[in-house]
Amino acid sequence: MAVEGKDRTREMETGAQLLSGQLGKTVQRLRKAYNLSLSELAEQSGVAKSIISQIERNETNPTLATIWRLSQALDVSIERVLASGDDEPFIEKSSRADTPILVSDDGRMRLAIIGWIKTVEWLQWYDVQAEPGAVLESDPHQRGSIECLSVLEGEFAVEVAGVVQQARAGESLRYRCDRAHTVRCTGDGPARAVMVCILKAAVMD
Repeated sequence: MAVEGKDRTREMETGAQLLSGQLGKTVQRLRKAYNLSLSELAEQSGVAKSIISQIERNETNPTLATIWRLSQALDVSIERVLASGDDEPFIEKSSRADTPILVSDDGRMRLAIIGWIKTVEWLQWYDVQAEPGAVLESDPHQRGSIECLSVLEGEFAVEVAGVVQQARAGESLRYRCDRAHTVRCTGDGPARAVMVCILKAAVMD
């Protein structure tokens, strides 16, 4: 019995480490998807910056209360945060509760993160919905990054380095986003688009 008990304990510890490691990766990917620093996530979640850092590095096993606070701050269900990568189905379905939403500073443009969260460090894509006059101002992404805005409804305008280009439904704008850039809803009605951001792309001439 003693040997079996030790094996069982070892198995439980291994399982806990695997779950913690998956949790850390998920928290880090979501944090980066929101472009949040450790300090900003700590402020929004009420979880200490040092604890979040340890979670991301798989150096601690957080309590359920801590996981809940992080899931609330990252706008994703606790089930999604705890999901094991090894258990993911070949076909994955995400509910509204599992789809993080970014909101522009003026509150009039919403970006649903519809891309795979595991690719967020190099490939991101969003479902963009905007009210008339909405403005989304973004800081430069990594050098060489490119963004593509494909308009589905309404009209958008993109400004990069003082250059402005507009697009209507059925048109797309591709632009360097490794410098400050602004997306505006310029039509009289609401607009919708799909935005894809390719990070770490080859530097353009």
